[in-house]
Amino acid sequence: MNPMRCSSSCVAGCPHALRVVRARRTVWSTSHSVLVSIAQERASRWSPPSSVCERTAGGAVPDTESSVDALLVDLGRVVEEQLTAVTTALDDGIRGAIEELPDDDLMAGLLYASIESNIETLVHLLRYDLVVEDAGPPPAAAEYARRLAQRGTSITALIRSYRLGQQLVVDWAFDQLGAGAPAPVALVAARRFSAMTFAYVDAISEGIIGEYQAERERWLARRSTLRTDLVERLLAGRDVSVAEAEQVLGHRVQQHHVGVVLWVDDGAQGAEGAGAPDFEGALAAVGAGLGARGRALLEPRDTQHAWGWVPVPAECDGLPAPEPNGPADGAVRVALGTPAPGLAGLRSSHAEALQARRVAQVAGAHAGAMTSYADPGVRAAALLGADLDGTRRLVRRALGGLVADTAAAARLRGTLLTFLSGGASYPATAERLHLHRNTVRYRVERALEERGRPLDDERLELELALTACHWLGDAVLGD
Repeated sequence: MNPMRCSSSCVAGCPHALRVVRARRTVWSTSHSVLVSIAQERASRWSPPSSVCERTAGGAVPDTESSVDALLVDLGRVVEEQLTAVTTALDDGIRGAIEELPDDDLMAGLLYASIESNIETLVHLLRYDLVVEDAGPPPAAAEYARRLAQRGTSITALIRSYRLGQQLVVDWAFDQLGAGAPAPVALVAARRFSAMTFAYVDAISEGIIGEYQAERERWLARRSTLRTDLVERLLAGRDVSVAEAEQVLGHRVQQHHVGVVLWVDDGAQGAEGAGAPDFEGALAAVGAGLGARGRALLEPRDTQHAWGWVPVPAECDGLPAPEPNGPADGAVRVALGTPAPGLAGLRSSHAEALQARRVAQVAGAHAGAMTSYADPGVRAAALLGADLDGTRRLVRRALGGLVADTAAAARLRGTLLTFLSGGASYPATAERLHLHRNTVRYRVERALEERGRPLDDERLELELALTACHWLGDAVLGD
């Protein structure tokens, strides 16, 4: 055999295998040094069972198989005597290598119990020659897997913990077995122990992974129900504590949020090849425009509606920048509330987003992809949209001939609204609309001619009517 390569069955004694073991041990230097010290301390007081070292009268070594059996049984006794020290070393090694594992007192204690119960099972397999394939996950190990699922820790971290624990305990056992037994017997015993630990981990892995996956599915379903119930209680104004909200939502609520309502119009998903609306992507786009401070909270309602809350700086004005061009999924429409703090802010900003959505729904195709309650015009339009019949009468009375549903009339109405909202300044209006000052003057004069009344005649009604036309569209222009 090439001394630089070896078969997968090679264990102790092979130069290549020794180099691999040494390389792996550098990763676990601290934990392994503890395990080595345990092995050395035992070696100073331990000699292999007499059956391993005895020779027949003719000088022949007794049956190797029976000697290996006796050596492994005795190894089980050694592990049992050193259970606390071995468990602690493995616990330190695993926690030090896998940062993703939770480190609070409860989970740290469960990890220790899981390791200890697995080591105890190995002891029984060694001492009583049990069938490895019949082994199932110890209760503490199964519970640790379930708790990891509840915490959202990846299953990869769980599987790695078993592989790393297996490597550490095999390294320790190799040192222990080589501490006094004849080399041929120690080599076979090491090979059998390695195969046994591999078979054990393989046997219980299916059960451990099954426990994790089943609990993850249960937990997600339960958490979804709890989240929905809590959100509905919160928005209804019922008693919800900060601690309960943060635990159930997994979100820090003691900060400023902008409430968001997302939806797709009926038939928007009917196009061939269209998939489910990307509410998560749309909410992320809103967050980017608002300068979000962390991940937004999304609460889907059904296939066409979702609610969200975007954490924002206290100084945020609630108007996304740059000017909204629509979310990534063009079918998704968005309405925003204004920034507000704490649990009360989640509720009030959501209510404002619902009002903004009402404005967008009344406007229909006239509305853009995004409507924000932070815009003063939207706030006024929300009130006007609550009584469309009354608003239509107001529009006809205040605008006169300017109520015509034509592109020319819409252009005059828009210029006049900008003029009034800008303090009746021709230069300011020209700058905002990117028009020449004389063009603005001409349009304002034409708008007043169509109205049939001067600017200051019922000026408040005039501004309200222009606002209604701008935000609610042709819904307020008809009879």
